[in-house]
Amino acid sequence: MRPERLERIVQAFQDAPASLRLPLLLEYAGKVPPLPEGMEGSLERVRECQTPLFLRAEVTGDGRAELHFSAPEEAPTTRGFAGVVHQGLSGAPVEEVLAAPDDFYQAMGLAELISPLRLRGMGAILARVKHQLRAAGATPPSHPVDGAP
Repeated sequence: MRPERLERIVQAFQDAPASLRLPLLLEYAGKVPPLPEGMEGSLERVRECQTPLFLRAEVTGDGRAELHFSAPEEAPTTRGFAGVVHQGLSGAPVEEVLAAPDDFYQAMGLAELISPLRLRGMGAILARVKHQLRAAGATPPSHPVDGAP
């Protein structure tokens, strides 16, 4: 089960005609907020991404994920991926982020527009976010999110 905001983003891509999916992704490139001052040196590179993408995932005092990304303006696809993850998951409860499907991006209908290598980069971004959240002391949910036993 995808967190609600991420689900809305995936649904927007599914609802969009194929010809508008890439422009929609590029809109998300502009939704990556600037880094807080002094954070630049504390980000980790996502090596699986073809373009340099750096991130930092933190757990707030109230158990929510706080995500920060840095990707060059000249790499709008990579920035778009970061924007989707940021818009869909930053501020969500950590348990929801950890429960998000690792391959959520497959449902966005981008496979015919973007190379498989670039798409795997999107999965790597989420994997790195989850890794950092776990390293910060977050734990995965002890029960299935969908309520199944």
